[in-house]
Amino acid sequence: MIQQLSIFIQDEIGSIAGVTAILKQSNINLRAISSFDTPNFSILRIVVDQPEKAKELLIANGFAVTMSEAIAVELDDEPGVLHDMLEIIANAGLGLNYIYSIVYRNGKVPLLILNTDNLQLTIKVLKEKGYLVADQEDVVL
Repeated sequence: MIQQLSIFIQDEIGSIAGVTAILKQSNINLRAISSFDTPNFSILRIVVDQPEKAKELLIANGFAVTMSEAIAVELDDEPGVLHDMLEIIANAGLGLNYIYSIVYRNGKVPLLILNTDNLQLTIKVLKEKGYLVADQEDVVL
């Protein structure tokens, strides 16, 4: 399982750069990023190498931040593998809350970061089907 941060930011020019500036100044490595917008704000989801430190720094700089668990699953770079994994999750009766990816990782296979309504069961089901679920340290770009 991995830790990810969800940061609520204003939907305005430069708001994501405000977050990445704090990470850069603090020598925190950004490993995955995804942004979802709503009419008034955006939710920026990130995976970093120092999640606790990043959370503290972002909150100290006025950002609303939550930390939550997600899983990162290795997928071969072949047609249909995403569908096969999603079908396993659905067949186990698990709801998928969101999904985003890391495509390139120093020659390693892509990772999909996802969140379901039961992460432990999702990990168990995927591992039983032969999927590798990565740890925080494995989520390297």
